[in-house]
Amino acid sequence: MLKTSIPGYFKARRQSLTSLAEAEGATFILPAAPEVVRNNDVYYPFRQDSNFYYLTGFDEPEAWLVLAPSSVGGKSHRTILFVRKRDREREMWEGERYGTEGAVSIFGADEAYLESEFESKLPEILKGSSKVFYLTQANEQNDRLIGELLAKHRSLMGRSGKGLLPIHDPSDLLGEMRMFKSADEAELMRRACSISARAHKQVMQFTRPGMNEREVASELEYYFRKLGCDGLGYGSIVAGGKNATCLHYKTNNEDLRDGDLLLIDAGGERDYYGADITRTFPVGKKFTAAQAKIYDLVLKAQLECIAMAKPGATLPQIHSKACEILTDGMIEYGFLKGNRSELIASAQFRKYYPHGTGHWLGMDVHDAGLYQIRGEPRKLEPGMLFTIEPGFYVQPGDTDAPNEFRDIGIRIEDDILITQDGCEILTHEVPKTRADIEALRH
Repeated sequence: MLKTSIPGYFKARRQSLTSLAEAEGATFILPAAPEVVRNNDVYYPFRQDSNFYYLTGFDEPEAWLVLAPSSVGGKSHRTILFVRKRDREREMWEGERYGTEGAVSIFGADEAYLESEFESKLPEILKGSSKVFYLTQANEQNDRLIGELLAKHRSLMGRSGKGLLPIHDPSDLLGEMRMFKSADEAELMRRACSISARAHKQVMQFTRPGMNEREVASELEYYFRKLGCDGLGYGSIVAGGKNATCLHYKTNNEDLRDGDLLLIDAGGERDYYGADITRTFPVGKKFTAAQAKIYDLVLKAQLECIAMAKPGATLPQIHSKACEILTDGMIEYGFLKGNRSELIASAQFRKYYPHGTGHWLGMDVHDAGLYQIRGEPRKLEPGMLFTIEPGFYVQPGDTDAPNEFRDIGIRIEDDILITQDGCEILTHEVPKTRADIEALRH
């Protein structure tokens, strides 16, 4: 079903982006995501490029967005969309298209042309430009095309003595915009996180020994969509037993055994904003004594890290707290020997905790935005949104680990929005204390 209108914030974002360029005459060129062949004439489901959607709300392939100066060297910009033509026969097979009229009337373009006209029109559009913002090395075919069109633009300028327009990467500008979630974006994230949390809770109640990982994954993804998500934010990880020690396990096809744990790392996406949740729970009714020790350790680390999540803190400080607590546990339970500070300094703890404690989250599961400012870890500010996800993994065949802990993999992950005086846990609806989890498992 085609949209009939879009929120005004898409236009406001374009205006904000061009004002951040800090120079007159900057032109932004962004391609839509390409359709990707799965096999033969079958395509993967289309998902628009996040930056393109962030600025337009337009979710068709074969499109270009150009933000060009309204006059030579001007500061104000006009929005130009190049889109697919209306085609009655193709639309009968593939669905209705917006066309150039929809690009203007619905998506607020000042000008709209057919995608087939991009090559002929861009050199003329660039006449008012002093530099170009375009992300190179993302698509070889597009890079080659943009290079050719910049050369054509230079030839149109005659004997000016000028070289090609300089190309700048727009990632920093767009990343900083996307880093801070507006009230509208925060609400979209709350919705995606709430749906995803309720789906996780449903699966906690559903799972039983003897089921296959794929069965659980199917149930989870069914509830993502049933409760209102458009699809997945990323490929679901449903890892039973020793599979949970593989951080990006993707196979999801082994049977679940009583006595093992099940780690699920999955999130739904709605309106291009996605959740990222991990929970670990027993396939049977209760955690074993060894599982309970490691689980409580990871939960303690996560809760103390969440307590640190407030304006002024940094992600490295939060990660350091997780490392300290987990390393203390490694010493207490016989995984490592020595002084905590030395074990952290020598990175020996990474044998059991090899990843970071969090990452930015939003339209992408590993979202845009700088982690450092002028070489220093950036301080958290209201509107930032990220994960907190400590873990503990004892690899199969690790003969140095105490026998009782072999093959245990545990991670607990929530999505955190920084507020004026602290944080909001957007994924709070899915249980994570052992008592609450075991109550669901009966």
